[in-house]
Amino acid sequence: MSASAGAAKRPPITLTQGSRVRVRSAGPDDEAIESIGTFRGLVSIGGDNIMAIELDGPPAEEKGRIRLVPIPALLAIDILEVAKAEEEKHAEPTQSPGYFR
Repeated sequence: MSASAGAAKRPPITLTQGSRVRVRSAGPDDEAIESIGTFRGLVSIGGDNIMAIELDGPPAEEKGRIRLVPIPALLAIDILEVAKAEEEKHAEPTQSPGYFR
């Protein structure tokens, strides 16, 4: 079995809103900051993309806090639990069966 055949069977990796993640990002004094929580999405501030994470804690005072991590500061992202993506709903006009108005 070739490597390309095995890769074709795997679904693509996507980071969806609601997924639980562990993010390591650059911090002060060459230390990494670890953030564990729920991925809330990307935010654009001043033209820069920033990852929003709702923290799980500990400590308890961080639970529910939103941490914004600039994309250039990311060192690693571990996807701990994948949330299913919401299906896009396309509004189709309803038609009366059998005749047109």
